[in-house]
Amino acid sequence: MNPILEQLAKIRVIPVVVIDDEESAERLAAALLEGGLPTMEITFRTEAAKGTLTRIAKAFPDVLLGAGTVLSVDQVKTAVSCGARYIVSPGLNRKVVEYCLDNDIVVTPGVITPTEIEAAIDLGLGVVKFFPAGAVGGLPYLKAISGPYRKMKFIPTGGIDESNLSEYLNFSQVMACGGSWMVKSDLLVGKRFDEISRLAARAVGIARDIGVGL
Repeated sequence: MNPILEQLAKIRVIPVVVIDDEESAERLAAALLEGGLPTMEITFRTEAAKGTLTRIAKAFPDVLLGAGTVLSVDQVKTAVSCGARYIVSPGLNRKVVEYCLDNDIVVTPGVITPTEIEAAIDLGLGVVKFFPAGAVGGLPYLKAISGPYRKMKFIPTGGIDESNLSEYLNFSQVMACGGSWMVKSDLLVGKRFDEISRLAARAVGIARDIGVGL
């Protein structure tokens, strides 16, 4: 397995960040690190994404930065130039995946059906995002569709929080989980970084009790 994916498999919890104020970038990274999470996925849903990636990459070079909601090859190039070390997309865009693979960039595209899982396998992928997890049936649905694809690992995202994190992580084909509950917009807007650290630490504790998702 790729070293970056191995790191994510050990961390097991990936904060998914939608941020509007890049001035909060360094404090956010520090808060997550204090809580024990050395990774985060900065989504390209706001204009602040590029600046946030750049600032965190400069101030905290050891943080494993990912870029999410990546919809085009141009966004991949931008994200990587800003410091992203892995790419996450909501769906399986072949152009994005092929560009990443051709350039040795880790990519986990989103899937939701057996057809999409098989497309990912055809592209040579062994890890994909399962999104939106909660909206399509959650863990029971994931278990149902993943059965024929025992070698595929999943990163469920969407509708995951403290209440169901352990259930997902206990499933052998779940490598890690992504979630925004630790970094909700109201916490970022209110600059409640102590609360972000607390929630991150709780998530780390849940993941630690379960173990590595390889």
